[in-house]
Amino acid sequence: MKGTILYGPGDIRFEDREDPKIIAPTDAVIRMAATCVCGSDLWPYRGLQPINGPTPMGHEYCGFVEEVGSAVKAVKPGQFVVGSFATSDNVCPHCRHGYQSSCVQREFMSQAQAPFLRVPLADGTLVATPEGPSRDLLPSLLTASDVLGTGWFAADAANVKPGATVVVVGDGAVGLLGVLSARQMGAERIIAMSRHESRQKLAREFGATDIVTERGDEGVSRIKELTRGVGADSVLECVGTQESMQQAIRAARPGGFVSYVGVPHEVELDGQALFFSHVHLHGGPAPVHRYLPKLIDLVLNGTINPGKVFDLTLPIEQVAEGYRAMDERRAIKTLLQP
Repeated sequence: MKGTILYGPGDIRFEDREDPKIIAPTDAVIRMAATCVCGSDLWPYRGLQPINGPTPMGHEYCGFVEEVGSAVKAVKPGQFVVGSFATSDNVCPHCRHGYQSSCVQREFMSQAQAPFLRVPLADGTLVATPEGPSRDLLPSLLTASDVLGTGWFAADAANVKPGATVVVVGDGAVGLLGVLSARQMGAERIIAMSRHESRQKLAREFGATDIVTERGDEGVSRIKELTRGVGADSVLECVGTQESMQQAIRAARPGGFVSYVGVPHEVELDGQALFFSHVHLHGGPAPVHRYLPKLIDLVLNGTINPGKVFDLTLPIEQVAEGYRAMDERRAIKTLLQP
C-alpha cells in the first residue's frame, strides 16, 4: 500500500510502504474510513521537531476492523472503531486511574495517514460503535481520536464547572474543540483568544461568548478587563509555546485552574511567579480513551458536531497539499479520504 512519509522540513510524500499485518496477538488491523493532518504534525513538518530519517505520519484514525490477533476479545472484524492516538492496555495502574496515555505499554500511533493501520493493544485502545455510522458522521467521529478528546481533557483538567468563566488560548482544532467542550460542561462565559476571522466564527458557533484578539501582555490585560480584574476560573492552553503558557497562567484568577495540552516547545516556567500565582496546573498527552465512549455517544446522538473543524477535505493521495494548507493557515484542519 501507499502511505504518508515525512522526509524533512516541508517534504511530505505519499509512497509505497509495507502493508500492516498482525505482529502481536493483541493487534488489530483496520481499514481506514477517514484520517487527517494534526496541528502537532506541523512541528516536524516545519523542522521544529527533529526526525530520524523518513518517518511515517498520522495518529488520528477511525475505520473498520479487518483482522484481529488471537488475544483480541473486545472488537471483531467488520466493526467500526475509533481509537486513541496513544495505545493502552486499559488494565495497568495508570490506565485504571484514567491516564491511559501514560499506560506502561503505551505506544504513540504514527502511521495512520494511510489506507490501513495496525493498532497495538487493540482491546484497550479501540472503541466500537453500536453499528456502522453514516458517512456524514465520520468527520466528527474522527475528531474523537485526538482533537476532540484532547479539547475535552483540556476542559476537564482545567476544572470547568457550570457557571464558570473560561479562557481558551489557541484557535486551532484543539482550542476550538476546547470551546465546545467547555460549553458542554456548562461554562457560562467562554473567551476565545483568536486573530483569525474564520476561526472566530467557528469558536462562536461552538459556544464562545467573547473573542480576544490581543496576545501577550495586552491579551492578559484584556482578559482582566473582561473579568473585572479577577481573571478566569479556568484557562485552556492549547498551543504549546512559551508565550501561550505564560499568557494562560497570567489570565487565571488566584486559585484558578490552567490546563496545558499543546505539545510544549521550549516552554520554561518561572517558579517564583508560579508560586505567587496560586494557580493549579494540570495537563499532558490527553487520555483520550477515558472519554471515547462518552464522546462517541455525543456525536452519534447529534448533541455535538465537532467535525466542523475540518474545513478542507482531500483524497489521501493529496496529503502534501493538506499539510501546506494548514501550515499556511489556509485550513484549520485537513480531512483525508483513503
